[in-house]
Amino acid sequence: MRTTTLKSATFVAVGLVGLRLFLSASAAPPLEDAQTPAATPAAASLSLTLDPAQSKVHWTLPGSLHTVHGTFAVTRGALSLDRDSGKAGGEIVVNARSGESGNESRDARMHKEILETAKYPEVLFRPAQVEGKVAASGPCDVKVHGTLSVHGTDHKITALVHAELTGETWKGTAKFDVPYVEWGIKNPSNFLLKAGKVVSIEAEMAGRSQPSK
Repeated sequence: MRTTTLKSATFVAVGLVGLRLFLSASAAPPLEDAQTPAATPAAASLSLTLDPAQSKVHWTLPGSLHTVHGTFAVTRGALSLDRDSGKAGGEIVVNARSGESGNESRDARMHKEILETAKYPEVLFRPAQVEGKVAASGPCDVKVHGTLSVHGTDHKITALVHAELTGETWKGTAKFDVPYVEWGIKNPSNFLLKAGKVVSIEAEMAGRSQPSK
């Protein structure tokens, strides 16, 4: 009788173990094996194009009698940026002949004697390196190092840039100073007016953005 009872208990135990193993094998796979869609990383490289209709260069020249304000039109612009390394390329082209300050005689002298725009009709900026992180979307403040070609010579400059990317569009401003006298450009001062030796530049820009291929 005792032997029969022991065999029955053993049979029941073996059956319970088998049922437990079966249920374990039928359970859902561990969480780490589940297929979880990976987040799409932001593009590391960007291509930016300027819309001339939404872009303009403003300049300010202080003087002994008053401060002169003027503008230049932007002809075209296309820029590339690697957001990881900060390496940049492309160029922005400004129409030097479009420069105006609201005074015809002063502007005529600026074009003929100061900037010599008949000989040097364009001003070019070529970015080389961005210092700071450009956000995939939203605002950011960075420094852009590059070369400004004006009046036939190249000069290294650093521009303070505030930019904002939204979807497929972007806009921004860039500020820097041009010590034009140091760069060999004629000082427009005369016996009545003493002009400052540095022109302050603020460029407003806008256009399209897209990931680089």
